[in-house]
Amino acid sequence: MRRHVLGGIGILVVVLLVGCGRGTDVPGSPTQTTALSLSSPAFVHEGTIPARYTCDGDDISPALIWDEPPAGTQRLALIVDDPDAPVGTWVHWVLYNIPSDTRELPEAFPSDAELPDGSVNGKNGWGDTGYGGPCPPSGTHRYYFKLYALDTMLDLEPGATKAQLLKAMEGHVLGEDALMGTYQKQQ
Repeated sequence: MRRHVLGGIGILVVVLLVGCGRGTDVPGSPTQTTALSLSSPAFVHEGTIPARYTCDGDDISPALIWDEPPAGTQRLALIVDDPDAPVGTWVHWVLYNIPSDTRELPEAFPSDAELPDGSVNGKNGWGDTGYGGPCPPSGTHRYYFKLYALDTMLDLEPGATKAQLLKAMEGHVLGEDALMGTYQKQQ
């Protein structure tokens, strides 16, 4: 009897650990995704985002780098948001249809709606296209840079919102990763 109870507990622990993974916030996405490895030379995961990339500095996007996406990746998408904003999650950047052979975004990535490589900027929380840096009204906020590998090119016009992008990505996510940085506005 004791062996069966312990075996059942072991299975429960595995199920809970798998269920508590980062997962995706894209409804209807495949349950099995492959992790990408998103990072930045500007800050470490869970570290402080330098002021240069915020409203206290130059308000430019930090450089981002990642490894090989999963097989079958046609395009990549990026969402940067702040779940700690007092008005609800605030969107800082929406970028989609990034070519699958891209492995980095340079610092100060252009805010043009459409870019020569086919990448497309969506609308941020301010209603502008491109990146808008951290600018919390008070306290320390978390900023999530979420990269998605997709099995298709998205049929979205330039300036799509985060909600429109998430809907278009449903069922097309092959892999993902998130890089989180924090920032507190300078006094």
